[in-house]
Amino acid sequence: MSLALKRLESNALRELAIILSRDSKNKKLSEVTVTEVRITNDLSYMTIYYTTFFSKDKVAVEKALDEAKGFIRSALASKLKARKMPELVFKYDEALEYGNHMNEVISSLNIKHDDEENK
Repeated sequence: MSLALKRLESNALRELAIILSRDSKNKKLSEVTVTEVRITNDLSYMTIYYTTFFSKDKVAVEKALDEAKGFIRSALASKLKARKMPELVFKYDEALEYGNHMNEVISSLNIKHDDEENK
């Protein structure tokens, strides 16, 4: 992957965070945290991985993102000064939930191990 593409992904991540938190009128979008941006080599698709810390209603957040896709795309194009703006694809990032689940499993194993040692 080229350095220019990496730089574009980094800039898009930063600008998306600003657009979602400040510029959007939908409260659900201000709760979205963008975790990663990946752009295809031909600049046709931009996959945006996101998570939410406050809202547990993933469907409502996904619907809000889908409804605001045009606004987000045009705002991002103007901030990045892009001649060709890729099609936006939003995907929920389950890595945080998986990490929390693994921490719970490890903690429960440690508790069982400590209980066995104390017997």
